[in-house]
Amino acid sequence: MKRIYEYEDLQPVLEQLLQDRESGDMEFKSAKGGFPHSMWETYSSFANTDGGAIVFGIKEKDEQFFLDGLTEAQVKKYQKDFFSDMHNKTVVNIALLKEDDVQAVQFEGAYFLFLYIPRVDRSLRPVYCGLDPYTGTYRRDLDGDYHCSREEVNSMFADANLASPVDGQILKNFGKEDLDLDSIKQYRRRFEQWNPDHVWNALPEDKFLEKLNVFRKDRKTGEYGLTYAGLLMFGTYSAIMDANPNFFPDYQEIQDPKDRWVNRICPDGNWESNLFQFYSRVLPILQNFLPKPFQLEGNQRRTETPAHIAVREALANALVHADYTENASLNIYKYPNKMVFSNPGIMLISLRQYYQGGESICRNKYLQTMFTFLGSAEKAGSGVDKIIRGWEDLNWKRPYLVEKKKPNKVVLTLSMESLLDETVMENLTKLLGDRIVGIPKEQLLTLALAYSEEEITNERLQHALGVHRADITLMLSKMCAKKMLESAGYGRGTKYHVYGMNVALPDGNVALPDGNVALPDGNVALPDSNVGLPGGNVGLPGGNVGLPGGNVGPHRKRYSKNELRDILVSFCTQWKTAEEIALYVGRDLDYIRDRVLPQMSDVIEKMYDIPHHPRQKYRAKQQMESEE
Repeated sequence: MKRIYEYEDLQPVLEQLLQDRESGDMEFKSAKGGFPHSMWETYSSFANTDGGAIVFGIKEKDEQFFLDGLTEAQVKKYQKDFFSDMHNKTVVNIALLKEDDVQAVQFEGAYFLFLYIPRVDRSLRPVYCGLDPYTGTYRRDLDGDYHCSREEVNSMFADANLASPVDGQILKNFGKEDLDLDSIKQYRRRFEQWNPDHVWNALPEDKFLEKLNVFRKDRKTGEYGLTYAGLLMFGTYSAIMDANPNFFPDYQEIQDPKDRWVNRICPDGNWESNLFQFYSRVLPILQNFLPKPFQLEGNQRRTETPAHIAVREALANALVHADYTENASLNIYKYPNKMVFSNPGIMLISLRQYYQGGESICRNKYLQTMFTFLGSAEKAGSGVDKIIRGWEDLNWKRPYLVEKKKPNKVVLTLSMESLLDETVMENLTKLLGDRIVGIPKEQLLTLALAYSEEEITNERLQHALGVHRADITLMLSKMCAKKMLESAGYGRGTKYHVYGMNVALPDGNVALPDGNVALPDGNVALPDSNVGLPGGNVGLPGGNVGLPGGNVGPHRKRYSKNELRDILVSFCTQWKTAEEIALYVGRDLDYIRDRVLPQMSDVIEKMYDIPHHPRQKYRAKQQMESEE
């Protein structure tokens, strides 16, 4: 049986099948022994996350893939079985797919079945298997499908209830005595500055708060009282904690990732830690890091650059889109070269919709209204456009947004670095020489991004360049042919590196610029497949090593999960890159970085708490604790 990568023409087949779909992932299911019923868990996880493609007829084993060799008759039967089960409420609660979402594909005498699962609208979540959402709801992470907790399912139900946003809930046993009056007065002054002719300016305080829905009446029940939004925005911290013990807005300014923060704003008892006060304290600090100073002209509106507006919008978005029912804190980080806005919750729209803009779907509609009157949190869906425009105005890297799981978080990174700075261009010129002279801007930006982040994907480039996936696929193919980039993987899992950089190969070794290969022990494989070792020794076939006197050294060993854990903790007594770790244990870089290290977060600490940080390193927590 051939492995997938032995079929030279299969990768373009897979890529073409996914080309025009919004699939975020691909899952292979062996169907040689019958219809794979585990696919319903993946159906649920794809629908509740970013969508994806399920492929019947390919078996995955030990990170290798094999063709089942299904016949046309088998595939047609599986198509019929799928649609029959999908419309059975005891199997899955929602039928999502149409006929053209399920395709039979022939390749070299074997048949596959491709099923495209879309990301569902929040009003349809959760999608679950069986009859109980609490036992049958799944989402997707790096390790595959995972079962959602009761809290995650409840959060999906709350997001689906469009008519009753969570922040509009009327709180029992809370009242005006739980609000900070200074915060209300400060907000009214800001309101008047931004809206000098607004009729609400003449209202007494109680009526003004009602207009903002700090207090409201439920027309169905007749209940009147303080809303959750009003408490979060203007409440005393002790009252907020009574309603939500997980509430902890946190700003940290970090100059050196190896050290602690140098400035921090968090609930420390020195201020009433509500959202309005947090926003008022953090915004001017962030804006003061921008190239032009932040200024007030009397009592009139601020004179702001597009970058100032971008930061204001990013901060307000983090506050109004946060899921305050999640057991996770809201974090804002300022690093020397970036700002990071991390709020708890999952995205209510897809990444594609986010970058396209124009859609305003907000988890906390009442909070959004309150911030809108301060010039933030656009309801027209133009907030993303303002963020991107503000960064493009400074020629900085395009803002980058990702979703994290366990806990669920949405992380927006605003890099304060230019893709085309002199150092990057000098290093690219050293690596590629005349190959980068006169190339189109999109290709130059692609190379700069691949250099700064060490690896890129088609999806990353879609958001970084604002170019369609099909055009990026064609561009990447041309750049690989011209030896500007080199690829690893296939389909949507394909990753690209600058040609000639020291990058990890599938076997965990590292390709060097001269074409030789660095091995886990630091030796170098020579062109004739022998291995040059210190002292003139030579590596033998099979990974053994010829030593003086005819002795043979050890070969690559397989470790149990606990053995690998102990080895990494012992090895990471100092900061190590994922590449160094992969080389040390002789494993694939992606496997170590994306699967092993995330599962060791209890004992391994990251230098940067930022996804895909180009200079990410890891160290054993025991070492850190002993140093502190």
